[in-house]
Amino acid sequence: MATKKGAATRQRIIEAATAEIRERGTNATTLDDVGRRSGTGKSQMFHYFPDGREQLLLAVAEFEAANVFDGQQPYLGKLVSRAAWESWRDLVVGQYRDQGRYCPLGVLIADVGRHSTAAQAVTAQMIRRWQECIRDGIVATQAAGEANPALDPDRTAAAVVAGIQGGVSVLISTGSADHLEAALDLCLDHLLLPDDRVAGVDAGSPRRS
Repeated sequence: MATKKGAATRQRIIEAATAEIRERGTNATTLDDVGRRSGTGKSQMFHYFPDGREQLLLAVAEFEAANVFDGQQPYLGKLVSRAAWESWRDLVVGQYRDQGRYCPLGVLIADVGRHSTAAQAVTAQMIRRWQECIRDGIVATQAAGEANPALDPDRTAAAVVAGIQGGVSVLISTGSADHLEAALDLCLDHLLLPDDRVAGVDAGSPRRS
């Protein structure tokens, strides 16, 4: 069983590897780089990650997946109204604009996942969990009479996640969060009913701006 000090050392190595990969990319990051940044030697790194680089990449993927998911709480778990969706949207756009090219979702999609099949599985699991939360929010908002009841929750949730992923990919390439913001705005325009149609007034048609 790991000691408290051992767990802290392992976490320090993971965070150092994450920072190096965010800044330099997976290909350019070596165990020596991680060791210098974390203040640990190779013997320590292989103690905590005996399978070496592949095992460390998996730990980075798990860490970044938690950052993506947990960073959207408590809003992600409370998508039950127009106000809640708009607060979540503002949080997501603000976070990724501030993080720029070094965002955890970008690391998972554009970098680590390309070098580790285990990391790809972590990313897929995170996206499924993320999509399920959004789907649950759509169902709850439809039940509250504030979302278009004609929309399929599963397909709509998938579109929202795809919109965010696409926006983040453009952000990584250009440094601009404009596409991410536009994608989320269009998704919410499609999902949420305008005020004069909330509570079932002509609720069968999509919202128009």
